[in-house]
Amino acid sequence: MALGSVGLICGFLLALMVVIAPSAQAQTFTVLYNFTGGSDGGYPYGGLIQDANGNLYGTTSAGGASNYGTVFKVTPTGTETVLYSFAGGSDGKYPYAGVILDSEGNVYGTTYQGGASNDGTVFKVNASGGESVLHSFTGGTTDGCNPGSGLIFDSQGNLYGDTQLCGASNYGTVFEVTPAGQETVLHSFAAGMTDGAEPFYGSLLLNNGYLYGVTQHGGTGNGCNLNCGVLFKLSMSGTLTVLHSFANSPDGSFPFGTPVMDAEGSIYGTTEAGDQDELGIVWKMNRNGTETILHSFFGGAEDGAAPEGGVVLDSQGGAAVGGNLYGTSEAGGASGNGIVYKLSKAGELTILHSFAGPEGEWPFDSLVRDAQGNLYGTASGGGSGSSGTVWKLTP
Repeated sequence: MALGSVGLICGFLLALMVVIAPSAQAQTFTVLYNFTGGSDGGYPYGGLIQDANGNLYGTTSAGGASNYGTVFKVTPTGTETVLYSFAGGSDGKYPYAGVILDSEGNVYGTTYQGGASNDGTVFKVNASGGESVLHSFTGGTTDGCNPGSGLIFDSQGNLYGDTQLCGASNYGTVFEVTPAGQETVLHSFAAGMTDGAEPFYGSLLLNNGYLYGVTQHGGTGNGCNLNCGVLFKLSMSGTLTVLHSFANSPDGSFPFGTPVMDAEGSIYGTTEAGDQDELGIVWKMNRNGTETILHSFFGGAEDGAAPEGGVVLDSQGGAAVGGNLYGTSEAGGASGNGIVYKLSKAGELTILHSFAGPEGEWPFDSLVRDAQGNLYGTASGGGSGSSGTVWKLTP
């Protein structure tokens, strides 16, 4: 999947020293659940969310009773429960993103297709496994279609997300859905130099009344189909500002995942491709708009390639200085099936785990980090059932 954009690259990037530490296997890597691709689900592309009891929730893009995907729960001891199997009709089908939880245990997410117009849905699954569609996308120029990203809440319980396609220019939308199911398109992407296009994977970031996100295409960066992607800021009234246009080289292209922000207001994320080896980067954008490449992936056994899930911060990483970021890449590592990595803010990368296949392969989305520092994620393939895994890593 390819996408893109340019922007604001500081001269001191050339002097940035990125040191790769010797690869270190994690102290403990545990497969909590192996998907079979049958009624239990298969091929989880989205990330996970954890409740107060340590249970993990997510989606599979396939499997389930009708092979249109599932919403699942995995306990800390590895017992999986299918909370809902999509039937492929008005209830939705093919959920690609992860889910979020409210205080009552209800699960919210999106499906890429299905719904009343087969253009995707925003859904809610209650604690008893009952599903309700909060919004069926209608496509065309007045609504979005094909949401491949997850959702976020505001303090009033409103949901925000984006769609990959449709809207006024057919380049996707940012939308709001109220708890009662009223949908509003906040922005229709128009591509070109001053806007983004086709957001996919990850979720938006809500901070101080603004939404932040990335799109695969759009912006001023050339050398990519529809340009190389942007980091954007969107007001609740629908005013969009491009904070950075990715340039492909010397910069990344095709940003995916959920942006994260530290206490200083700096934003961090990843691109799938771009820079010198065309294998993606981890980037930092500070408050004055200066971008720094923290790491440029070069693949092979000693590094990752094609990071699509963004990063998470540890307790020190959320501070203004110091700390670490954690993420995954879809490829690279000892077997070429992807890695879990730790990256200091100074640019020192450590491989915590290289996926070999039996425990999973091709991790796509972002990680969950608990209070003890354990990391949790999904692998979209591999495992004993060759249909993906849920795993835990204690670094």
